[in-house]
Amino acid sequence: MRPLAASMVGVRFGAGGRARREMWMKYRRIGLALVVPALVATACGSGSSSSSTGAALAATQQLRFPITDDIKYLDPGHVSTAVDIAFVQNTFGGLYRFDDNLKEVPYIATAMPDISSDGLTYTFHMRHDVKFSNGDPVTSADVLYSWNRAARLNDSYGIVFQPVEGYTAVAPSKGNPTATTLSGLSAPDQYTVKAKLTLPAGYWLTEVALWTADVVDQKVIPNDTDKTWWTNPATAIGTGPFKLTAYVPKDHLSFANVPNWWGGSTGHLTDIEATILADQGSQVTKYQNGGFDMIGPADNYPPLDAVRNFQANSATKSQFVNIPGGRSTWVGFNFSTGPFAPAGGNIDDPIALAGRRAFSEAIDRTQLVTVACGPGGIVCKPGTGGVIPKGLDGYLGDGADTSSAFDATKAKADLQTWDPNGTKRVGLQYWYNTTTSNKAIADNLQSQWQTNLGVHVDTQHTDFSTFLTARQDKKYTLFRDSWGADYNNPQDWFDNIFICSQAAVGLGNNDGICDQRIDTPVKKAEGETGSQAITDFTTANKQLVTDYAAAVLEYGANQYFIKPYVQGGGGNALYDNSWTSISIAAH
Repeated sequence: MRPLAASMVGVRFGAGGRARREMWMKYRRIGLALVVPALVATACGSGSSSSSTGAALAATQQLRFPITDDIKYLDPGHVSTAVDIAFVQNTFGGLYRFDDNLKEVPYIATAMPDISSDGLTYTFHMRHDVKFSNGDPVTSADVLYSWNRAARLNDSYGIVFQPVEGYTAVAPSKGNPTATTLSGLSAPDQYTVKAKLTLPAGYWLTEVALWTADVVDQKVIPNDTDKTWWTNPATAIGTGPFKLTAYVPKDHLSFANVPNWWGGSTGHLTDIEATILADQGSQVTKYQNGGFDMIGPADNYPPLDAVRNFQANSATKSQFVNIPGGRSTWVGFNFSTGPFAPAGGNIDDPIALAGRRAFSEAIDRTQLVTVACGPGGIVCKPGTGGVIPKGLDGYLGDGADTSSAFDATKAKADLQTWDPNGTKRVGLQYWYNTTTSNKAIADNLQSQWQTNLGVHVDTQHTDFSTFLTARQDKKYTLFRDSWGADYNNPQDWFDNIFICSQAAVGLGNNDGICDQRIDTPVKKAEGETGSQAITDFTTANKQLVTDYAAAVLEYGANQYFIKPYVQGGGGNALYDNSWTSISIAAH
């Protein structure tokens, strides 16, 4: 989801949003059907640990797992990282949510909304029995307060409310706000909410199920500038099945199930303990010694060396669960300036195209994932079906991305077309943000470009924040790029990464590519739902392939270590399974 829009297809999530998504690295074209097929897990496990309805349960129903980094916010209006989102999804809730199969289902709402024939007016009907964890009733006034507040805060995901009338007055891209509430929101009665959009937006109903639209209790939030209310268990009030009971920064978070929860059963777990432990080796050791029940929740995947060791050991092999993830990584090319940029702004410039094509053709994706992701691609798979990964709407199909085909001979011919005098290739650099996995990919790219093209490319890395800023400012010629879906809708990808309104310096279209053959079908698709929208997004996706806008490398996966006695642990392509789905068997 991510960075954004000045108009219906404008800057969808701006610089901050893309940064958020990058941190997540995990995460819908549901339209009005609102159903996304569950993705099938691969490798040594299924999408979750085994679940047996007849298994005897342990007397203590506590789930323990580590997280590498401390949380930043547990405030739906500010939350932006995968770590934070994993906890917010269990403690807060909105009108809708995604279940463990990625199906959007009613939560506080009684059903899917009534939508006017012109697609502009949504009427939401609420349950009358919903309560916050402190017992306060939830009404339409709380929904309006929460949605208006999220729009005013204008943080990474605030753009969720961009389609609603009055958004630009509350959260203008420039200048000061001229309103504090969205003019398109109203509450005809205590349990009805109406939203009027500026233009039809088939994807918006899906976005309403995101955390930014979760309901917060205005009685416990002093004002919009307060960012600490959620740190105190007494005021960390939500509608979810669990509540915060303790938070010690840089040490741990504790949660407990909500007694007499309005939604019914909270499942079997009564306590959750998340320990903040930066050293991943220590996490694995503690897991092996019985101190943790899982590694992997909250975007905290086990390290590759540990995964390899677990797979090689018959006693632990079954504890590794590997699930196809909704994220892609690719080599980005600078379309704004430098040797890969189209001359004179001509997107079809054959010389620049030959250069981009050469550097993509010279990459053997199978070799790359074997080196960077383990033998056979343990934690990622070759990217051969376009930027949208397999399992999500908009995937072009296995091998359908012709720009991913490895051909060293053709690559050398294209290199000669692009740089007959050998001057453009001098001093090329590939930039990435510093992580072990990113370095492994960068080192392999460097080796393959040297072997298959005869071109030496320096690899350079820097910290995450510096990298994001420089990349969005179009300062890199070759660079690592990546996106993880927030929801299963191609709009989540195109609005944020590949459209012209995001191509300016400082915005999320890191390539700076602007091709009306992409923008036109994207604009059309955004007013559509169902199969027609997918068809138009697919047209745009195929044009990306034709333009060689991205040398897609790999599709990521979500990994977990799960003890045999943990029932229902794991997740899907985008999120962890709900804590309500997990239990601890006797052991």
